[in-house]
Amino acid sequence: MNAIISAVELMDASASGQPPVLLDVRYQLGGPPGRPEYEAGHIPGAVYVDLEGELAGPAGKEGRHPLPDLAVFGAAMRAAGVGSGDVVVYDGGQGWAAARAWWMLRWAGHPSVRVLDGGLAAWRAQGGPVTDDPTAVREGDFVPAPGALPLLDADGAAALARRGLLLDARAGERYRGEVEPIDAVAGHIPGAVSAPTTENVAPDGCLRPAAELAARFAALGAVDGTEVGVYCGSGVSAAQELLALAVAGVPAALYVGSWSEWSSDPSRPVATGPQPG
Repeated sequence: MNAIISAVELMDASASGQPPVLLDVRYQLGGPPGRPEYEAGHIPGAVYVDLEGELAGPAGKEGRHPLPDLAVFGAAMRAAGVGSGDVVVYDGGQGWAAARAWWMLRWAGHPSVRVLDGGLAAWRAQGGPVTDDPTAVREGDFVPAPGALPLLDADGAAALARRGLLLDARAGERYRGEVEPIDAVAGHIPGAVSAPTTENVAPDGCLRPAAELAARFAALGAVDGTEVGVYCGSGVSAAQELLALAVAGVPAALYVGSWSEWSSDPSRPVATGPQPG
């Protein structure tokens, strides 16, 4: 199944006899919670999901956005109406938070999840309606069965950087170690290749076409037979890279702890500069 859905396709699906469950996952790193924005206006039928509290566990030694407790995640998804049917997730347009929800559900065994390409901005651009009416929800029956997508820990990411291709989804200046606005140490995992998420997106805010994404990732080393993994600062923007890879037809693993976990351990090596190291 395709990993993304266009605004026009979502309009058609929402008007069908079996509309998808809609999850609003608006989130800004370091910004205010997304719920007030959701309450001010959301796609009709959408239910708000909190990234910090429901798609991630408390920050700690495993990073700033580690995997959530599966009981908490499962309960949140059921409360949002998630069962075995189609699910569509969206955010404000950046795609990071929606992709994290997509990845979490897919990793936890859900068979049919798509991201609204371009998010709420694309929906509005196509004339899609928004409402501030509360959404009535029928309890879902989704039970997480983790392991459907590959997952990396710190040691696995280090090994993959040597035997395959480990992509760093952060901005290039963070990869090179020129700045580090969040974590204690600047730089990247030795052997990782810089692949900023901004290059996955077209000027209209939607993902680039599959052929363009495939060419981009092939140029970075994602060729047939190469094992691919992705990390970022804390496992959120890397999910958007995984979404782009999925659209390009490239399977890849997520290092959820990402740089926030890696850099917290002074025994782990750090590379700087434009080369993998």
